[in-house]
Amino acid sequence: MSLAEKFLCPAKVNLFLKVLGKRPDGYHEISTLMQPVSLCDEMLVEIENGSGVEVICSANEIPSGPSNLAYKAAELFLKKTGIGKKVKLSIVKHIPVGAGLGGGSSDAATVLIALNSMTGAGVSEDALMRRGAQLGSDAPFFILKSSALAAGRGTELKRVTLPRYHYVLVNPGFPVSTAWAYNNLDLTKIAQDYNLSHSALALSSPDNEGALKRLLINDLETATIAAHPVLARLKDTLLDNGADGALMSGSGPTVFGVFVDRDSAAAAFETIKRGLGDGMKIFLAEGQGG
Repeated sequence: MSLAEKFLCPAKVNLFLKVLGKRPDGYHEISTLMQPVSLCDEMLVEIENGSGVEVICSANEIPSGPSNLAYKAAELFLKKTGIGKKVKLSIVKHIPVGAGLGGGSSDAATVLIALNSMTGAGVSEDALMRRGAQLGSDAPFFILKSSALAAGRGTELKRVTLPRYHYVLVNPGFPVSTAWAYNNLDLTKIAQDYNLSHSALALSSPDNEGALKRLLINDLETATIAAHPVLARLKDTLLDNGADGALMSGSGPTVFGVFVDRDSAAAAFETIKRGLGDGMKIFLAEGQGG
């Protein structure tokens, strides 16, 4: 038996992210609205006779062994299903590493989806999501393949429908650790009465720019921008070039501008790209998954 199939692993943006407190399990209680975007890693999944997992990745800074999330996902799937095969994963990274865009979790989620489909194992979506949660808080979101409101530590999901926003994403060229971002969060300065349950409905019209601007809040921004002031300047650049709003995604450091039409986003992308500093990366992307 030898099977090979290519898959895309999408990035995500957080249109809002509120941190509500520290959980007994050590994670933080959050409320966030996420949308998958068209910026993707590429993955070739090969299943062969034999045993074990092999990962080849285009990004040298990512480990290829058992500490790699995609490796862990393949290992977990094979163990839980009892399937005795060798899995080879070849990953071409387009999503920056440590960027707040969920690239590692997306790769892991894609492995679970791919192996379930290719082997015909028939694992339910709910079961895949539970297994994904063992790998990373964002992994169940990528298995859901939809914009979603997320609660708990980010694994309690509710599908929502969002406009297909257009995004200009700017990555400053350095990673930020998710653990660092949460450890430097000052929970004493965060209001606890922010009701987000209606927010997805408020955004259901692509023309509702006022609701969009009010919604773009990320509690992790303050600490990350204090440590990296360039992020504030990048946000201002996005707004100066016509973005309807700008925000840091997740734990950062990628910042994004939201546009309700593609032409405006494309024009901003071209203008900003010409002025970016060395090592910075810029992407033009479209919201996916409803």
